[in-house]
Amino acid sequence: MSALDAGATGTPPGPLVASGNLRRRRRTDRAMRGLATGAAVFAVAVLVIVIVTVTEKGASQLSIPFLTKDPVDTLNGLEGGIANALVGTALIVALGAAMALPFGVLIAVYLTEFSTPRTARPIRLVLDLLNGMPSIVIGVFVYGLLINGSGDSGWAGSFALAIIMVPLMARATGEMLQLVPRELRDASHALGMSRWRTIVGIVLPSALGGILTGTVLAVARAAGETAPLLLTNGIFANGTTVNLFGTGVPNIPVTIFQLSESAVPSDHARAWGAALVLIVLILIGNLSARAMLERQRRKIQAR
Repeated sequence: MSALDAGATGTPPGPLVASGNLRRRRRTDRAMRGLATGAAVFAVAVLVIVIVTVTEKGASQLSIPFLTKDPVDTLNGLEGGIANALVGTALIVALGAAMALPFGVLIAVYLTEFSTPRTARPIRLVLDLLNGMPSIVIGVFVYGLLINGSGDSGWAGSFALAIIMVPLMARATGEMLQLVPRELRDASHALGMSRWRTIVGIVLPSALGGILTGTVLAVARAAGETAPLLLTNGIFANGTTVNLFGTGVPNIPVTIFQLSESAVPSDHARAWGAALVLIVLILIGNLSARAMLERQRRKIQAR
């Protein structure tokens, strides 16, 4: 007698017995949970190993002179610090962010406020492809466009980093714009404000914290890129310079590469020290950006 027939006649149904199919599903579920947990633990372990290794090998190089002095060529290799690379990296990344931010915000505004599903899908696909494109390909493209025959320059490196930052900024900004309540837009339209004034005066200010967070996240990603800078800004003098046009600008990623390729053992130690500085800066940027993003999401959703 089925459970339905038993209920209709008032007779209590018999006990449910696990079938072979149910047991197989449970085993599969436990196996997939174990694989997922193992993959997560493996990813965290790799990150911990990298950080611990770089810290052990580079911590001995950290000092105030290492961060505040320029390198000096000697018979025993380079001596001094990486102040020139720190200043150059800051300038290159800042210029790249300044070039990428308007495009990233405008793309996000179009996708969330003006586009139809038919037009949004290919644009999002292009952003995903650009985000996943190897940075060396972007470096080759910028080299052929701006460098070939004219020499390395800091602004060409910034342009390459801007291409890397655009999809990150567009995605982060788009997510924050989607969190802005629709009621704010409707209320603005009801008061007679045009669509564009609503976006500029209400939507964007409401998502400003998220836009800044996406910018910080993109900057943290671009600051560690080496391949584009090797091709566009790989030749520079040791001194500190703020001229991004017409000359190469020292930067941390290329400095690490050059020191690691040196035949002098002391340069290898300096490379580990510079790598530790770069990792700390990137970790601080990533953690700060994610904390700001979560805070902004809660703030918008609470409205």
